[in-house]
Amino acid sequence: MAAWPPRAIVRRDTGNRALEGALRRRLGPVAGVDEAGRGASAGPLVIAACVLPGRAHTRLPGLDDSKVLSERTRERLFPRILDIALSAHVVTIAPREIDERGVHVCNIEGMRRAAMGLDPAPGYVLTDGFPVPGIPWPSLAVISGDASAACIAAASVLAKVTRDRLMAEMDKHYPGYGFARHKGYSTASHMAEIVARGVTPLHRMSYANVAEASRMFRARHAHAAARHA
Repeated sequence: MAAWPPRAIVRRDTGNRALEGALRRRLGPVAGVDEAGRGASAGPLVIAACVLPGRAHTRLPGLDDSKVLSERTRERLFPRILDIALSAHVVTIAPREIDERGVHVCNIEGMRRAAMGLDPAPGYVLTDGFPVPGIPWPSLAVISGDASAACIAAASVLAKVTRDRLMAEMDKHYPGYGFARHKGYSTASHMAEIVARGVTPLHRMSYANVAEASRMFRARHAHAAARHA
């Protein structure tokens, strides 16, 4: 007989929603945890945890991994998720902490903080991709869980919309970098703006492409200064 509750990492499978329901029936509320901004070169890492009621997917048509949803659909789902969620908690980790501790450590720690911030507390935690140590409930990492478990998909939307809104606001504070457009990800235009303008406090200097673009900015300005000396 398989161990219960399950603790081994599982891959995306159509049975995960059935597993989510079984966990809820046997252990109580099931939390989903996911992040946004792990791969960005500027801006915060945002992690959300969310507990949904049973059959929530029927009340959230179109719910899926936030990365495959349009911005319009994510914005439509965001208030609906918050309206029906039994609990939700969002954590933001600043670029400086990411540089100091590393993005993977911050990702795991952010997932832990998000889960611990849920009130009421869950009976079980499903995470997208990574096991999360240090939480007092049984948990399970699901590969591509944001595409197969409703609670993880909901957390994915909460994290993504929260982060996108933050980056749009930061675009007003640091005009010219295009943060509202690329959301801090490493597009060619974003890297070109760093070369032209230098870095901001939002940039993750521990990322090699940011460090290289910053070096090119300094070299250009040093060369220009030498020419006018």
